[in-house]
Amino acid sequence: MAWGYYSVLIKTINFKNMNSPTTFPTVLRELLRTHQAFLSYAASHVHKLDLTLPQFDVIITLGNTPGMPYKKLGEETLITKGTLTGVISRLEDKGLVQRVASETDGRSQIIRLTETGNALFERTFPEHLLFINQLFNNYSPEEIATLKLF
Repeated sequence: MAWGYYSVLIKTINFKNMNSPTTFPTVLRELLRTHQAFLSYAASHVHKLDLTLPQFDVIITLGNTPGMPYKKLGEETLITKGTLTGVISRLEDKGLVQRVASETDGRSQIIRLTETGNALFERTFPEHLLFINQLFNNYSPEEIATLKLF
């Protein structure tokens, strides 16, 4: 999850307006500090579900899908292959995901939510979005418009 957020943040930097070599590290440091604060805030909600952020990332990525191969799941979540294997194993132990053989490629497996995992997704994803949106409730429309410029 973390690297996905980093890539979004990096893409929003307007490098043309940076007029000194020291501007980029300063901006990047502030973006990373903000990112860490955001992840900490998000984790405070996810941990109440007895999940880690990478586990929740997998659940919300698989939600509303028929499942996906490891490779695509890794690309969507930006979780490395080695880490993803452990995350999937722990989610499988909790009964939230299952591995099934691919119908088109006998060498690969499809990871999909179980009924329990899907019920968790349907119940918690809207709650999580509301929780995250609370961060932005105090911003004026003008401030939001300014953020969109980046």
